[in-house]
Amino acid sequence: MVCSTSFLGAQSIGINYGLLGDNLPPPNQVVGLLNSQNIKLVRLFDPNPTVLAALHNSGIAVVLGTLNNDLQTLANDPAFANTWVQNNVIPHVQAGTSFRYITAGNEVIPGDLASYVLHAMQNLDAALTAANLNIPVSTAIATSVLSISYPPSQGTFSDASSAVMTSILGFLASKKTPLLVNVYPYFAYASQPENVRLDYALFTAPSTVVVDGALGYTNLFDAVVDAMYSALEKAGHPDVNVVVSETGWPSAGDATGATMENAMTYNNNVVAHVTSNTGTPKRPGNVIETYIFAMFNEDLKPVGVEQNFGLYYPNMTKVYQVNCCEHQTECFAELRSSQEDGPATFAVAALIYQPHMPFLPSGNIDGLRCKKPKL
Repeated sequence: MVCSTSFLGAQSIGINYGLLGDNLPPPNQVVGLLNSQNIKLVRLFDPNPTVLAALHNSGIAVVLGTLNNDLQTLANDPAFANTWVQNNVIPHVQAGTSFRYITAGNEVIPGDLASYVLHAMQNLDAALTAANLNIPVSTAIATSVLSISYPPSQGTFSDASSAVMTSILGFLASKKTPLLVNVYPYFAYASQPENVRLDYALFTAPSTVVVDGALGYTNLFDAVVDAMYSALEKAGHPDVNVVVSETGWPSAGDATGATMENAMTYNNNVVAHVTSNTGTPKRPGNVIETYIFAMFNEDLKPVGVEQNFGLYYPNMTKVYQVNCCEHQTECFAELRSSQEDGPATFAVAALIYQPHMPFLPSGNIDGLRCKKPKL
């Protein structure tokens, strides 16, 4: 690949780095790969010391999660929260690591652990403050906290989630900290392909698909984000911003829509959409900080699509190409098969990648050469 700006060069785009694989490369090699691709935001699901050490002085900002199993103790024992910060944050800050957010748990609302999230956040925040560290504390939720998500203006928290979410939002608003939300148009499409158009899920619809009052939606990603904003408004906290902590599309897994072409199309288009800074119909011009799921295919996840969200195989070769180009950059792409045992060239295409222009592949892109258009 010959390109001075990689596909995740914009600070609004990061990647999730999971560890549920028995064949993943050493963390120091992964950090080298992240830097070679100019990926400057990474999300970790737990404070793995080897991974955190590899990120020292890397220039990569980290979203660091707690284990869900630690939430109850973090909530009930401020001393444990202090120890957690002392062990998992302070030494790495001292070694040159920047933390973007600390997240208390992942997708535990609603559920048995939901009541612990706020107190865990408060205790972590107090421990960070005591250490003179200004690192925002949040949590990551699934869109299952909503009982209504369609149309987007009717977005509403479920009865099982509402009280917990309202208290968490009060904390976030007081700290001017965003809420992290995992957004997966894939699962909405795969569960109801008869009702959800594929082009709407992939950002390739040629025109408005959903009309919601004065607003029109051409893609499901925006609709889900705006449904969450509507729920925040109904809960009395329109000032809390949304960060998309996970989004992606599986490239395999023997399930509806799980193909390499669809995965490549979705991830190319979500990167283009987010980095265009157009925002959503409800929040135009609002930057949508977004983390692609995931770095690698992870073989210890449940068999099927869950093992196939990675942009990279464990040997650090690309599963498929995500567009490296900035908007209005001319890209000459070799269309290849993306098999690990050796790509075969099929054709060469020329693309002009611009805001609002969906990525419509006719093959799997394995290499790109980019140049600025002549003005």
